[in-house]
Amino acid sequence: MAASDLLRRHPSEWRAATRHPFLDGVQDGRVPAGAFSSWLQQDYLFVSDLLTFQARLLAIAPRSAQSVLAAGLVALEAELTWFEEHLAQRGLRSAAPRHTTTDAYRAELDRILTKPFEAGVSALWALELAYLEAWRGAAPGAAQYREFVEHWTAPGFAAYVDRLGAHATDSPAAEEAWLRVVRLERAFWDMALDAG
Repeated sequence: MAASDLLRRHPSEWRAATRHPFLDGVQDGRVPAGAFSSWLQQDYLFVSDLLTFQARLLAIAPRSAQSVLAAGLVALEAELTWFEEHLAQRGLRSAAPRHTTTDAYRAELDRILTKPFEAGVSALWALELAYLEAWRGAAPGAAQYREFVEHWTAPGFAAYVDRLGAHATDSPAAEEAWLRVVRLERAFWDMALDAG
């Protein structure tokens, strides 16, 4: 079975990860400014954690997956710079206190690295695909958020997610990691609204 079967087997979890009132608020402009700012700060911290996770995943990757993971690392480093610029424009600190949800996600990424490579790459594909689909659902976005929506729905990002998907699997270990990540994606959107 293909990794894409996970979306069909767990539709409610997938929908919860990719459709959320926070994203609706980005689309129509009703998301509170404080919620968006809090989310931006926490997502910056998450991307920093993701860079570490992906570097460690690359270290154990089979040769066939090294290219896509290495390209993803370069993109993540550029993404951190992009975040830093946007945080500075909004007068926000990049070293914000970590929310418990952000810490839980980091702990989960660390846990996944104790599993076989297939679980790690499937989890990475899940979180990137969820992100892409979530922002596509918020498109075109209210004027004040449109740049963010366009950034995270760019064709280059979609192509990267597709390349990751070619390495994802539907093994029991991959399914467990996939489900845990998808649930954390939902928790991350919840956290943003609660903080706002």
